Amino acid sequence: MINDKEKLGFWTFVFLWFGAAVSAAEILTGGFIAPLGFKTGVIVILLGHLIGTGILVMGGIIGTREKVPSMTSTNISFGVYSTYLFSILNILQLIGWTAIMIKVAASSVNSISQSLWNFNNELVFIVFIGLLTILWLCFGNKGMKKLNITAVSLLFILTLVLGTIIFKDKTLLTKGSTGAISFGGALELSIIMPLSWLPLIADYTRFAKSEKTGAYGSFIGYFLGSSWMFIIGLGAVIVSNNSDISAIMLAANLGITALGIVVLSTITTTFLDVYSAGVSFLNIIPKISEKKIGIIMAIIGTLAAIIFPMANYEGFLYAIGSVFAPLFAILITDYFIIKKNIKVNSNVLINWGAIIVWIIGIVLYYVFVKKDLIFGATVPVMVITGFIYTISWRRTSKWKLIKKS
Repeated sequence: MINDKEKLGFWTFVFLWFGAAVSAAEILTGGFIAPLGFKTGVIVILLGHLIGTGILVMGGIIGTREKVPSMTSTNISFGVYSTYLFSILNILQLIGWTAIMIKVAASSVNSISQSLWNFNNELVFIVFIGLLTILWLCFGNKGMKKLNITAVSLLFILTLVLGTIIFKDKTLLTKGSTGAISFGGALELSIIMPLSWLPLIADYTRFAKSEKTGAYGSFIGYFLGSSWMFIIGLGAVIVSNNSDISAIMLAANLGITALGIVVLSTITTTFLDVYSAGVSFLNIIPKISEKKIGIIMAIIGTLAAIIFPMANYEGFLYAIGSVFAPLFAILITDYFIIKKNIKVNSNVLINWGAIIVWIIGIVLYYVFVKKDLIFGATVPVMVITGFIYTISWRRTSKWKLIKKS
């Protein structure tokens, strides 16, 4: 158990989630929205992040109240055995995120290295960033507070410099961008990014000093950080038709500063991925320390970055949304609306009714993605999934596998 002195306060959550949001992957995703133009793009980004971060914080509140990690909290609606499946899915997506973050960062660092020192070896930088992530893990919860505050404060200053470089272009408000994306498609990307953190936010808010501390700190930190990164990516593509931030920073002669932005932002984000992958693993096999399994996950993520090419990044985001949006729609509906079972219950092994509604939600997600609605896919799918669960739970409440006494 964590003692009161080690509990996380408001500013720790602000810095933690701002640091999580500052990454090359978020900038890259913001660049996808550029065909809408700057003004419409900013509106979509802010609207999507208001919705996505609001839902994200609801998952965090459950963790604070119940003092359990995200995957354990799904026990409330789905049962013990179901959490094992969700933990495996979460581990896979977090290892995927780790590999993507390290791969994107290593590519950027390699470009900077070629420009500054004429050294070209992406593999070396993949290993280097992986090792730094492991070192970050070794500082533990106490070190996380001090390191995050220092690193994120520095990152905030550097992103202001980066923003100034991009937004000083006077044609930004009138210039168009090549490519095509619908309003609904752009909104979906803006909602999915915050929701990709839903399977792990409670891993941290369970340590919050209070419910308000965890909720407000997480919302402000992630909303500001992620919206800012998206807007930087949006502006970068409109101005230069290039979302490669390393190229933009090198063109502005930032040099070593550019290297610092890429490496620091990657570590503060990847740390959360590998730590939470470890927490999810402990939900299945609880006899290993969080730190040790986190290090193992960091190693696996680094190896994945070396072995697998980064392709179909948008498809990866949609896959996350399809699985976890309906899952948490059911949990949030159960916990905040129905309130029939607000505690983790080790006696319920599987709630088949909840599982069936979840599968329906996954199918609906892909149907709605193809429809390309103005509201995107996540919001209508979560609303419909929650509604189906609300009207069906009484009838399916007996469809449970109960632990025998």
